[in-house]
Amino acid sequence: MRYFRAVGATALATATGLTLLGTAIAGGTAEAAPTSLYAPSALVLTVGEGESAETATVLRAVTLTCAPTPGGTHPDPVAACAELADADGDFGRLTALAADRPCTREWDPVTVTGDGVWQGRRVSWQATYGNPCELRARTAESATLGF
Repeated sequence: MRYFRAVGATALATATGLTLLGTAIAGGTAEAAPTSLYAPSALVLTVGEGESAETATVLRAVTLTCAPTPGGTHPDPVAACAELADADGDFGRLTALAADRPCTREWDPVTVTGDGVWQGRRVSWQATYGNPCELRARTAESATLGF
């Protein structure tokens, strides 16, 4: 008789514990810890042949994640994230013309884009350059756009 009471009490305790656990999960009473204390920063950067992002043929594309830690397929995410932070996420500030880079005036347009989220806000940027030489002249110094 004692054996049945012990087994019965153990089974009851196990069943009660599982029921409470199931109720907590199903009822949403358990609080989830936040996954990050940082606003998200995740971007897709592209280079394409064409006059606009809508019509360009993408030649290269990389992902860049900056928060909580730098990562993605970008060749130098640490430098790219630091550069974007200094520019407050403004891609236009990353495209200074290098004075010592002469280019021909041929029209072979190349479009660069940056789309995603920077510190929790949606960003969408594009710039079109007259040819690949002009693109390199504008982005050669940029860790973010030098992919």
